[in-house]
Amino acid sequence: MNDLWHQIFNFSDYGALLGLVKNSLIAGAILGLIGGLVGTFVIMRDLPFAVHGISELSFAGASGALLLGTNVMAGSLVGSVLAACAIGALGIRARDRNSIIGVLMPFGLGLGVLFLALYKGRAANKFGLLTGQIVAVDTVQLSWLTGTAAVILIALVILWRPLTFASLDPEVASARGVPVRALAPLFTIVLGLAVAISIQIVGALLVLTLLCTPAAAAMRVTASPVKAPLLSTLFATVSIVGGTLLALGSSIPISPYVTTISFAIYLVCRCIGAVRTRSTWGRREARPYASQGDARAEAPVARLAGKG
Repeated sequence: MNDLWHQIFNFSDYGALLGLVKNSLIAGAILGLIGGLVGTFVIMRDLPFAVHGISELSFAGASGALLLGTNVMAGSLVGSVLAACAIGALGIRARDRNSIIGVLMPFGLGLGVLFLALYKGRAANKFGLLTGQIVAVDTVQLSWLTGTAAVILIALVILWRPLTFASLDPEVASARGVPVRALAPLFTIVLGLAVAISIQIVGALLVLTLLCTPAAAAMRVTASPVKAPLLSTLFATVSIVGGTLLALGSSIPISPYVTTISFAIYLVCRCIGAVRTRSTWGRREARPYASQGDARAEAPVARLAGKG
């Protein structure tokens, strides 16, 4: 039992190892910001399946770059953007989108496995593409990640208001002149870029834990369009930076730590949401006049309608 604990949590050389993962900690903070913000729209637009589909093509691109001896981050970006363009251009309706993703996923995964089978280098490089690597972020990769993250943030600043409106109520947004059909493929490309830069840290198989779980947790405790992305960003950053710090010195990849922290946060938020829901229903049952159209019950709704 002691040996198992020592493998999972080993802090004997913590100080020396901390210096080796400085780039990974910086990358983790950047990914927490990107994952939290992009993940908010992933949940609002019901796109977790698209995240998984894009990650498979991103994995294929990264595997191909590894086989050819070129920049893995660049290969991941190419695969993600190609997948995002295909999903965005062909999958306007949810039903069409899901069928396209279902076709792309096995193709991307099979192509990635083929490239890894042909690769004769270190086995750790193969494994890292699937589950992430703690010390795999060098200065060049950090530059790629930072530059891509800057592009994503600029795109989100430009698209944030119309994208939020289109995500919450696409029919009303379209009636108000918001280009709903054009926003869908644009956001899919932004999502593809976010998936690509996440692969190097958390791996292709577990990218959902960064782009879906924190946002899903945040939306369990708040419906505010301001608080939800802030909480999502906080949860994503705590998960990935905390997972990196816990993984130092252990023989276990970083991804189990990140996924465990992220899932624990989600469980706590789900419990908080459930308690709030029960207390809300309890207050409604204690005020039977609300169901009879009492003026006191209708006043808040009237004020909101007046503001609209």
